[in-house]
Amino acid sequence: MLENVQCAENFSLTESLLQKILVDAKPLGHNQKTKNLNLGFGFVYYALVRAIRPKHILVIGSGYGFSVVCLALGLKDNGIGRLTFVDPSYSLVEDGPFKTVGGINQWSDSEKVNSHFKQFGVNNIVKHYKLRNNQFFPSYKILKLPKIDIAFIDGEHTYEGIKYDFANTLRFSHKNTYIFLHDTNLYIREMVRHCGVKQWLELLKIQQGLFEVVDFPFDSGVAVVRVLKNKNDKIFDSI
Repeated sequence: MLENVQCAENFSLTESLLQKILVDAKPLGHNQKTKNLNLGFGFVYYALVRAIRPKHILVIGSGYGFSVVCLALGLKDNGIGRLTFVDPSYSLVEDGPFKTVGGINQWSDSEKVNSHFKQFGVNNIVKHYKLRNNQFFPSYKILKLPKIDIAFIDGEHTYEGIKYDFANTLRFSHKNTYIFLHDTNLYIREMVRHCGVKQWLELLKIQQGLFEVVDFPFDSGVAVVRVLKNKNDKIFDSI
């Protein structure tokens, strides 16, 4: 039996950091349990990064940076990789419910953004772009960003919004890219057409030979999609 085992220097998930993530990165709908320091889906995000060792991760949208932090900590502990974070920093109060649900203008000040991620030790890994998705993706090549190995889509939740984000993420992905889709389990919002993630997920499932899909329908829900072929983004042009 192993005794007195200490955390390795390249393993970030100490008790104190778990507490900080749950308090300051404020997970929203990731099946987390604060009382016993359970990151819920956050452990899945971190574990996938550790397992496949990506060089580039893209995150679209985040309330307080929970997904960003969990994914970036995986990169940090791997000792390689970078994370591109895109969020226009909309505010529910200032921009209204048609542009954002629950937005709190978290990402407007670049110094505060750097400070926020610095407390988790990932500010040198995360690069934030205060852009809308329809500003970011047309600039992807101009920004000289590499192909996407893992993506996390949690931006505009309408069917058209998720379609745009997924199709454009796919343009810069490759075979065996993994794409997370958050909020697959918001049934009431799906019923009133205020969220289209579940609907989009069902469409992906019938694209035979192009994607593998696993859905975790707990709390707000998250799915992970594995891309099975290169250059298949054109299939959505007529959908």
